[in-house]
Amino acid sequence: MFDTVLVANRGEIAVRVIRTLRELGIRSVAVFSDADRNARHVAEADTSVHIGPALASESYLNGKRILDAARETGAQAIHPGYGFLAENADFARACEQAGVVFIGPPASAIESMGDKIRAKQTVSAAGVPVVPGRSDPDMTDADLHRAALDVGFPVLLKPSAGGGGKGMRLVHAESELDDQIASARREAGAAFGDDTLFVERFVSRPRHIEVQVLADAHGTVVHLGERECSLQRRHQKIVEEAPSPLLDAETRARIGASAADAARAVGYTGAGTVEFIVSADRPDEFFFMEMNTRLQVEHPVTELVTAVRGERGVDLVEQQVRVASGEPLAWRQQDLSLDGHAVEARVYAEDPARGFLPTGGELLAVHEPTGPGVRVDSGIRQGGSVGSDYDPMLAKVIAWAPHRADALRRLDKALADTTILGLSSNIAFLRALLQHPEVLAGDLDTGLVERDLDSLTEDAVPEHAYVAAALRGLLAAQPGRGADPWDVPNGWRIGPPAWSTWRFADDLKIHLRGTPDRAEVVVESGGSTTTAEVSAHARDDALTVTYEGRTRRYRFAHVDGTTWLASDGHAWALTEHELLAERGGTAGRSDGVVTAPMPGTVLVADVAQGQQVRSGQRLFVVEAMKMEHTVTAPIDGTVTELHARKGQSVGLDQPLAVLTAEGEG
Repeated sequence: MFDTVLVANRGEIAVRVIRTLRELGIRSVAVFSDADRNARHVAEADTSVHIGPALASESYLNGKRILDAARETGAQAIHPGYGFLAENADFARACEQAGVVFIGPPASAIESMGDKIRAKQTVSAAGVPVVPGRSDPDMTDADLHRAALDVGFPVLLKPSAGGGGKGMRLVHAESELDDQIASARREAGAAFGDDTLFVERFVSRPRHIEVQVLADAHGTVVHLGERECSLQRRHQKIVEEAPSPLLDAETRARIGASAADAARAVGYTGAGTVEFIVSADRPDEFFFMEMNTRLQVEHPVTELVTAVRGERGVDLVEQQVRVASGEPLAWRQQDLSLDGHAVEARVYAEDPARGFLPTGGELLAVHEPTGPGVRVDSGIRQGGSVGSDYDPMLAKVIAWAPHRADALRRLDKALADTTILGLSSNIAFLRALLQHPEVLAGDLDTGLVERDLDSLTEDAVPEHAYVAAALRGLLAAQPGRGADPWDVPNGWRIGPPAWSTWRFADDLKIHLRGTPDRAEVVVESGGSTTTAEVSAHARDDALTVTYEGRTRRYRFAHVDGTTWLASDGHAWALTEHELLAERGGTAGRSDGVVTAPMPGTVLVADVAQGQQVRSGQRLFVVEAMKMEHTVTAPIDGTVTELHARKGQSVGLDQPLAVLTAEGEG
């Protein structure tokens, strides 16, 4: 067994691996970039090494620097986690040459499965069913056209390299085929440096089902059942579960055996995942898609449901480390069974109401759920920050129960108890998805989320949240012990109590009179008025409010005039607006303030101060987490203020420019 292992990753997976290393008594080494100096994985490792700037290509993707860190710290092995260098055959080979064990499969297996065309040919020769299609190497556009006609529409054009849906095209008719081939080649070439495509039949109502495999260097290969990963958005998984509600026992055994055959076909060792596509209409028919030659994001659901000789619970990271150190697997296929059901939800720093744009900021409060059957794999902590340099996934919340319905209910409750303040997240979206009737029924397919996206996202702030924010302000205005009551801005005066007013929008005002334990509230919103009695009390970051006969509990933080509130998985950032009298001469102007839609870097600044612009004209392009967003002019006018330049880092809603409408000034 190893004495020291370096974890060549960051975020929740680095924390996850470090946890197992600690349990095994193995010294852990973290690596970190400039952006991660204060990250949780750095704090939890036994030692850490700085490897470069925030840019991934100069830090987490820089194999030389990581190997140098391994040598400096005496690490005998490197665990790559997932992403970054996890499926980089050149890095695996460099580790071998440096005398450092790569905790993963051989470089040859990574190469065999990294090329989707080669992978399909390899597993097909081993008897694993593949989707009907044509995957000859170096097919021309004409070859692809003929292959699509042979397979029959609809067909999928897929890139041989890469993943994540880039370069993939669904083609329904011959009339659109040539344009889609050209488009797919351009995107695949730009994303992966390889524009090779292949064609396969499009499976109707597809379900994404994958099988976890483990193999040692002594010839033993086992599978640990399947995971259902059909709840996706833009080909990215959102919620995963094990086992699949679609498969029966006989199909489960067949698909597991096929996955093990695929692993044997490339001489695989360690933990890996074989992905299959299954038609919801033909659940007994499955086809190989690809093999991920690493640990998967969703591996916890398999860990929670797998039983070894009747005892539930397997640590896949531990098995990876043991196999890499040369140990044989301690069990055979007949020793493994499935017990209960587990579901995982991925928590992202993104704003569903803004088209799932990445978000970021300081983590003002982090509260993670606990309880029977609940597990959280997290890479964040209160006081940390989330920037735009890396993938926006923050944590995974997982729940286990004896039955699927109970696991879904337990996960929903765990998400309701999850609080992240300081940035927007997808927690409320995840709760809505878990309560979708088709999800509850197990009637899933990869298009479900996109079809019902509007019903799963919301952007309206409920009235009770505004009232709670105002009450928090009233509580903050109460005199502390020893305070001079004349210095407390609570509206006190001789005679009847005065009203205190909070304005959160031009058409929404909250008026409060009294003390927090008993007050009157008047809510003016959209021309209507609501009057009620309210009460509130706070302890630490917990706020309890009774309004309109209902008591709600919130977690809160207040920074720079903004009150952050969270309740039942929802979170709101409420900023009190200045009154018109306080705005002075700026009142009544129709300036167009152009703000950053997400935290990131300004890639393009197509504007200069004093320039005349038209509504809809491109002004800036902001990039964050490998996503680009074009910022356009909201009105016709003149650029009177310019606050951003090319290459500048900006925060969410940070002003980029101010436009004055034509005829004003």
